[in-house]
Amino acid sequence: MPAHYNTPIPAEIMTPDKVETRLGVLSFQDGVPDPQTSQKVYDFLDISRAAEVFLQAIPMASLEALRIGHAKLGISQSHQVLLFDKLMDSDPLFLTGNTDTVYASAFLDLERDGPTVIEVPPGMGPTTVNDAFFRFVTDLGIVGPDKGKGGKYLILPPDYKGDVPDGYFVSQSTSYTNWFIARGFLMDGKPEAATAAFKQHLKIYPLAKQDSPPAMTFVSGSGKAFNTIHANDVHFYTELKPVLDKEPIAFIAPELRGLMATIGLQKGQPFEPDARLLAHLKEGIAIGNAAARSFFFHPRDEAIYRYPGRLWKKAFIGGDYRWLINDGDGGLNLDARSYFFYIATVNTPAMALKLVGKGSKYALLDQSKEGKALDGGQHYKLTLPANVPAKNFWSIVVYDPQTRSELQTGQPFPSKNNMRDDLSMNEDGSVDLYFGPTAPSGKEANWIQTVPGKGWFTILRLYGPLEAWYDDSWQPGDMEPLK
Repeated sequence: MPAHYNTPIPAEIMTPDKVETRLGVLSFQDGVPDPQTSQKVYDFLDISRAAEVFLQAIPMASLEALRIGHAKLGISQSHQVLLFDKLMDSDPLFLTGNTDTVYASAFLDLERDGPTVIEVPPGMGPTTVNDAFFRFVTDLGIVGPDKGKGGKYLILPPDYKGDVPDGYFVSQSTSYTNWFIARGFLMDGKPEAATAAFKQHLKIYPLAKQDSPPAMTFVSGSGKAFNTIHANDVHFYTELKPVLDKEPIAFIAPELRGLMATIGLQKGQPFEPDARLLAHLKEGIAIGNAAARSFFFHPRDEAIYRYPGRLWKKAFIGGDYRWLINDGDGGLNLDARSYFFYIATVNTPAMALKLVGKGSKYALLDQSKEGKALDGGQHYKLTLPANVPAKNFWSIVVYDPQTRSELQTGQPFPSKNNMRDDLSMNEDGSVDLYFGPTAPSGKEANWIQTVPGKGWFTILRLYGPLEAWYDDSWQPGDMEPLK
């Protein structure tokens, strides 16, 4: 023990004069870091916090990018609805959108409009309202409290203290901005019936205007090129800023708000990073983007896999739409949440819970049977066994790993759907689907085009999943390379 200590000092509380790290050598004089060490540490903290803000705020930026995409199409009022009346093709950039249901999409501004009413017709498919952090507010339609019978929903602002009228399914949001997204089912493989139902019966208006609600406006999104995806570079942080400024303080937790503050993002304050911080933000977001992509394409969490020995992946790791571990005892699975929102949109318990014959379920695949990334210049076969457990229908859609949107090819709809497409079936009731740059001879009806020199991944959707989906007695095949 050094002579200047009066009592024994545990070695573990001491700081050596030199410490080797991935940042280089950290130097101390009797526990005091030298200026170079402090600078290394501050640089590291800026970069790591920038990366962490990216990973944890993906839901916030993603919903804001959706709002901006709508606004650029002239959709900024709650009675204005983006309607994919001819389905969603591959022209718009939209995180893993499907080609198989009629989307109706609108944004509520509860700060501007106050409590807002949504009237849904009977028979509405899976429909959800999410807040500005993609948190669940309410379901509507078949998976909502109206149970498909139709009804009036009332969405209250986070700070609402007034009277609540009777006759509504009532929810209070944690944010002013809210996203309404509905999916209408095809009839005989066509979108006309669902489109007509939306146009005739869907109504969204401020409660204050219930006596004379504004006429609904429907803007077609089919065949239009527009972007709804957040940035993966430093512009990401500028997408967060208007959300921070608009939403109440309680909208996000103090820890995340403080993390944002460390890189210059604060409510009501200018975001003006200097040259040093800007360089670190660029590096941090590059790392964060790489991490988000790694969560999906090279996961280290084995719980992501849907079936033992198979490479199909789950949408909700842990089976909880809030990404809680052991109902919260283990905290929040941060990587699982980042993984989901980097790939997808819409958050509802109906997508995670067991609801036999209702809602939709998903399995994702980005590798061949041998564990190799899917190559757009190669040919593959995927077999779906007979009796696919889908009460309504099943579909499979191909996506671009860069944009996480529908793969753009010579086919406007990079997908197959057993209700819309006239597929060739095998004698045992199974169906073989083919993927590649060209169609195998005689298999054109079952072929989805891919692009040489470009990767891809796919999502299998079951609408109205049946028991065989939940007990795994039915499983999709592997993606088999063809010679």
